[in-house]
Formats: sequence, structure tokens, C-alpha cells
Amino acid sequence: MATPKPKPRDPIPELVEALLVELGEDPDRQGLKATPDRVSRALRELTSGYGMKPEDVIADAIFDQDYDEMVLVKDIPFYSLCEHHMLPFFGHVHVGYLPKGKVVGLSKIPRLVEVFSRRLQIQEQLTREIAEALNSALTPRGVGVVIEARHLCIEMRGVETPGGRMITSCMLGTFRRDARTRGEFLDLVRRP
Repeated sequence: MATPKPKPRDPIPELVEALLVELGEDPDRQGLKATPDRVSRALRELTSGYGMKPEDVIADAIFDQDYDEMVLVKDIPFYSLCEHHMLPFFGHVHVGYLPKGKVVGLSKIPRLVEVFSRRLQIQEQLTREIAEALNSALTPRGVGVVIEARHLCIEMRGVETPGGRMITSCMLGTFRRDARTRGEFLDLVRRP
């Protein structure tokens, strides 16, 4: 019987400990003793999207359905880390699509958001990736994604502007070509 391979050592705690020293802290003081391990676990969780594939998240929940009106899931909360400063940005995602013979299980849209938001990101890319993944999985008549988010890299450092929101959108297919469809989607997103 073969001996199981030992689990590889996680390098992040040592890197965090070195960072603490570089910042002028004592990693051996009581409040920081377990910090390197906690930071490692937190970063692994916050970037767990790298280990997920959108097609795997959606694949088992695509159903044939003769429905051709807009489907909208709005106010999906998300948390991500900006790739420039590794500081959080967070807010809500609104996802709509016009089916063409196929629909996706409702819970899979927030899971799709999680796949991409749990990676180092910029909001513009996150918006596009969600739209393109849903478009690829369903081949609908159109997809629209709007993200509203606060960025701590703006609020905590640099210009230090608290409370501002960034809004991005990605419109594909009919959502891009047809102003009435786009308008209906945006109107539904704005409704309380």
C-alpha cells in the first residue's frame, strides 16, 4: 500500500509574517501570532474562484424551456478584491437574459457571479466575464449585466472619497442592438 503524499506546505503564512516585519510589526506579539494563518485562509477563500469553472457551475442546471421573455435576477451581493491594490470592492450585480429555448436554474446565476468575483478583479472585467459566461452557456437572444460597487481602494487610500459608487454594464445580443430591450432591462434594474 502506497504512503499518501504529504500535503504541500502553504507558503502564504511565511510571506505574511515577512510582510508584518517589513511594516514594522512584531509577528510574535499576542494579537498577531495567528494572523499569518488567518490571512492565508482568508485569501484562499476570497480567491477560490480560480478553482471554479463557470461551465461546471451552470452545466447541470440548464433546462429546455419554451420561454422567451426577459429573466432578471437583481441585487446579487458580491465581494471581490481589486487586482491593483488587493483591497475589497463590493456591491450588487443585476443579471438579465432573453432565453432562446433554454433557461438556467435560478441559484446558478449568483454562483456564476461568485466564480468571477472570487478572483483578483477589476469591475469592468468582472461585468464582461459574467455576461460572456452566461451567453456562452445558454446562447440566449441577449444578456445584460449591471454592477454597482464601492471600492475601498478609492475610499481608504489615494483620493479617499468615501461612499462613491462605480456602475458598469455589459450588453450582448438583443440587449446591445435593441434600445427597447435595453431600456426595459435598465428600468427593471432601477425599480425598488
